[in-house]
Order: sequence, then C-alpha cells, then structure tokens
Amino acid sequence: MQYQMQAIANIQTPFSQKFAIPRQGNGLSIAKGKIKFLPHIDVMQALDGIDAFSHLWILFVFHDNLAQGYKSKVRPPRLGGNKKMGVFATRSTFRPNAIGMSLVKNLGFEDKELHVSGVDLLNNTPILDIKPYLPYADIENTAQAGYAEEKPTTSLKVNFADSVYDTLDRLSTQHADYLPLLVSVLEQDPRPAYKQQQADNKVYHLALYNSDVHWQVLANQNNSNSQAPSILVTNIKIIK
Repeated sequence: MQYQMQAIANIQTPFSQKFAIPRQGNGLSIAKGKIKFLPHIDVMQALDGIDAFSHLWILFVFHDNLAQGYKSKVRPPRLGGNKKMGVFATRSTFRPNAIGMSLVKNLGFEDKELHVSGVDLLNNTPILDIKPYLPYADIENTAQAGYAEEKPTTSLKVNFADSVYDTLDRLSTQHADYLPLLVSVLEQDPRPAYKQQQADNKVYHLALYNSDVHWQVLANQNNSNSQAPSILVTNIKIIK
C-alpha cells in the first residue's frame, strides 16, 4: 500500500552539508535549531501544552538522500565502515522510506517557531511529525544496543592557526554558539570511521552556518605521552 504524507514544518540548523553533522542527536550534538511551521498547521492550537515536555521526538525526511535510493545492507560508522549490516539494524539514511527520527531538547515556543537543541539535521530538513518524549515509556533500562552499546569515545584536541582568530571573532559575533559548536563537531572526528584516530595529510572542509572551515588531522607533536592525533583548523572563510 502507498501512503501520502505532507511535511508540517522545516527546521533551520547550522548544517548545510551532511559531512560533519553529529551522528546522533541529543546524545552527541549541542547544535540548536528552529522549527518553522508551514501555513496549513494551526500552530497555536497544535502546540498547546508542548511546553510541559523537556524533550521531543522529531520525525523527518532524509530529503538530501532521496535520489540515492535504499540499500539492504550498509556499513555503519560504529563498525569502522568496513563491515556490512542489514539496514534495519542501523540508523543509516539509505532506508526504504527515507524517514529519520531524532531526540531533541525543547527550548520553547516563540514567534510561532519551536526552538530545540541537540539537532543532527541538515538545514531546511522537512519535518513530518513531533511527539513528546515520555521517560516512563521511552527509557528501557534492560535494553541492549548491539554494536553501538556505548557512546563513542573519540575526542580529539582542536587547535586553531593564529590566522583564523579574527574570522572566528566575526563569526562568534554573528552566531553566539559558533565556537563551542565548531569545537564540538570537530572533536568527534567527523572523518570516515576507518580514518579515525589516524593522522593524514588531507585538508577537509566543513560547512557551518555561513562559513567554510578548512582543517587537518595531524600527528600529536606536543605530548609524547599520547599517540592520539589532534585537529588543526587552518583557515575559515565567511560565505557571503
């Protein structure tokens, strides 16, 4: 059977490309978002009472992935990107129906917009539904999570070249959360899983708000007691 669905809103987020978006929502992301409702939604009626809930489930469309279709088996990042698993045993975007689900923190309703944090969605992602998070029903203390039992432990030190500080200041003036969000995204090492914890010479690009961030993962030269690499932000360009 076929079912038709219509988006109820779009969400504005700092992420304009998939690369470097935290791989889970509230558990790993500190990014904020604004949910802007479409005209057919009676916002004041539909959101009445939502302020009583601290967290919300957001159901959305993987809209940037539709053309690629779905795959029965995919390579989860948590397995290093080298082992395949059935798509229904993962949270991959390559699904038969391109529906995603994220847990976010409710920051409140203002000017007919719903403000949330802990987002892991592309800017302008279509929202299909919003449901309250219910601790008594949504927490299961005996649950097992297979290959993703523990929170990822990757946390690389993030350094900045002297030449980027002026641009950092300008962007932090425009977006109060710019610097902590950038550090949070980078310290999780957004590279492909098989490269994590390794230094390499490639210069990576990350789009955050209206900026293009250039960065590299370098061998640790400053601490002989640690073999973990670190990240150096080499350039930041403001996108007009």
